[in-house]
Amino acid sequence: MSFANLSDREKLILKVLIDHYIGSAEPVSSAILAQKYGLDLSSATIRNTIKDLEGMELVMQPHTSAGRIPTTLGYRLYVDYLLRPERLSKTDKEKIEKNIAVEYVGIDQILEQTSRVLGDVSRQLGVAISPRFESGILTRLELVPVAERRVLVVLVMKSGLARTVLLEVESELQDRGLYETAAILNERLCGLSIGEIKSTLKERLATPTLGDPRLIKMFIESSDELLRFSDDIEVHLGGTKHILSQPEFKNPARIRDLIDLIEERQAVYELMSRAGMEEGISVTIGVGGMRGGARKGDGTEELSLLSSIYQAGRFKGTIGIIGPTRMPYSKLLGIVDYAAKRLSEVLSE
Repeated sequence: MSFANLSDREKLILKVLIDHYIGSAEPVSSAILAQKYGLDLSSATIRNTIKDLEGMELVMQPHTSAGRIPTTLGYRLYVDYLLRPERLSKTDKEKIEKNIAVEYVGIDQILEQTSRVLGDVSRQLGVAISPRFESGILTRLELVPVAERRVLVVLVMKSGLARTVLLEVESELQDRGLYETAAILNERLCGLSIGEIKSTLKERLATPTLGDPRLIKMFIESSDELLRFSDDIEVHLGGTKHILSQPEFKNPARIRDLIDLIEERQAVYELMSRAGMEEGISVTIGVGGMRGGARKGDGTEELSLLSSIYQAGRFKGTIGIIGPTRMPYSKLLGIVDYAAKRLSEVLSE
């Protein structure tokens, strides 16, 4: 269905029907539209236009004698052509700024807080996924003694992001050994990408001329944990209680569908990663359909995803909001956009 093929009247009726349904969660009748929206059209004209929209599969009747609700295709045209993004309120801006802040020193902490504030402000499910660091360049490696047999390994990326891992060694550490080991590791590994280090680590550290052999052996044996930048699937979710309060989830079957999605972190990660390939705000209508084929029947069984890319140095990650297809897109677009810009600012500081 091409938007250009719709008449001005059909576009108007589709917009006000979806606007009303988003606010009420109840099927919309022609009488309601005639009474509430001052369309200067008779109820019969509105009813006939709605029937035309139904014939184009833009709206549907969930059961006999009910009004109409939007279909996935109807939502798609609405999002792409009809809605007007709302300006974000000062209160929401301040809440996002306050909660996505530099006080959260680790990127995982910042992303966790981002998902929470997205959930709180949107009243939906907030999602944040960490960047992929496979192509990231290692610029500095530090070995910091924290106890007799414990050393903190600090890996610093070109973007400024860092990973720290606490390791235990078999015997007491000597300052000279730590210093020389750190020097040889920096000499042979810095300037390489994480992917290059992972694939060639043993060869690069096979014949060290300096350093503590025990520490170098420990570094090699612990490399899977130390270099787990790209293999971690870090999916942060916030606001589950908000999305469960939506009318769509009064049905236990729909609650189970949502819980399945939340528990399948890999599925959420893949959805967000696919959406994150596009610049700007991406709106995916019918997340349920992306998990094994679109379901037939009531369009409210589906979920939608609003997402945006954030920048962490030279890396990119994705944040977003998951909620029922009947979500207030015009408001949520502004929330996701502002949060992504704020997160990028914080991670560049």
